[in-house]
Amino acid sequence: QVQLVESGGGLVQAGGSLRLSCIASGSIFKINTMTWYRQAPGKQRELVADNTNGGSTDSVKGRFTISRDDAKKTVYLQMNSLSPEDTAVYYCNAELVVRRESSYYTANFWGQGTQVTVSS
Repeated sequence: QVQLVESGGGLVQAGGSLRLSCIASGSIFKINTMTWYRQAPGKQRELVADNTNGGSTDSVKGRFTISRDDAKKTVYLQMNSLSPEDTAVYYCNAELVVRRESSYYTANFWGQGTQVTVSS
């Protein structure tokens, strides 16, 4: 079956950088979109960066960069100039075309999340 696995989270001091990765595996025929979301304690999950049109939430513009390597079925999130407000669980989301026997279907998948904690 299809899985998304995030990695690269951790504890970093304010002003530091982290690079998150999300690898998709399984019977994937095509990647339509791969995006990053985050959810801070007590808050709703929010879109961080969208690789489809390069969009990102205002709070991360100029600091976070999303990139994608389709050959590796991987999306990255380079996070620079981190602040405590960036502390959250970061989730990868993908819309994939999946091959199942002789047919194909499109579905949306989530990873399990990776914790990013920024200390002041």
